[in-house]
Amino acid sequence: MKPRARQRGAALLTILLIATMVMAAVLLSAFGGSGVERAREQRTHALLAQASEALVGFAATHGRLPRPAREGADPGREQAAPCASEAACTGLLPWRDLGLPAADNWGHPLRYSVTPAFTVAPLARTSAIATKRVLSRDAGGALFFTAGQEICSLAAQCAPAVILSRGRSDALDGQDEAGNLAAAVDFMQRPRSGTPEAPGGVFDDLLVTVPLHTLYERMAAAKTLP
Repeated sequence: MKPRARQRGAALLTILLIATMVMAAVLLSAFGGSGVERAREQRTHALLAQASEALVGFAATHGRLPRPAREGADPGREQAAPCASEAACTGLLPWRDLGLPAADNWGHPLRYSVTPAFTVAPLARTSAIATKRVLSRDAGGALFFTAGQEICSLAAQCAPAVILSRGRSDALDGQDEAGNLAAAVDFMQRPRSGTPEAPGGVFDDLLVTVPLHTLYERMAAAKTLP
């Protein structure tokens, strides 16, 4: 091979090697980043399930669900004053009272909304109506209930409490995320979306409810439910 041809061949190999290394770095970054986010999401799902279980355990011991914690007050402790309204019973999860971490896996405190009647002991099972409802969207953007229904009643109960993670982003990038932050009764739970044009906008909130049947069953077993 002539010297000039060898030089061109070596230059081509160098370019190909550099291109391969750059592509590998891009792919590693993409897959590595998404893997990290998936792991954080899975751990936050587990934390939400743990929080729901801890709330049921609190009620089994105290005869009621805890009141929310407040920002700037005693961190992680339920507020001392009774919360008589849906808005007053919506705030932060009292993580210290429940023996839980202070934040989700993105460093955001978990939000918590509880039906006022369920924060009073003894819990009046024959008259307490669980009020929290959870909605989602179908493929066309129409809303439907995944927990509760249009009217909550003794015969058709909704959920007694909701625990919410703001997800990865702390910004209110979509209508449904902003709605969750302001909500006291109706909450949104739908698949994650990074598309602003999607119905409800960008969304990455995570949410669980406290199951009423489990709550009553555990409280009855602990003899804290009249």
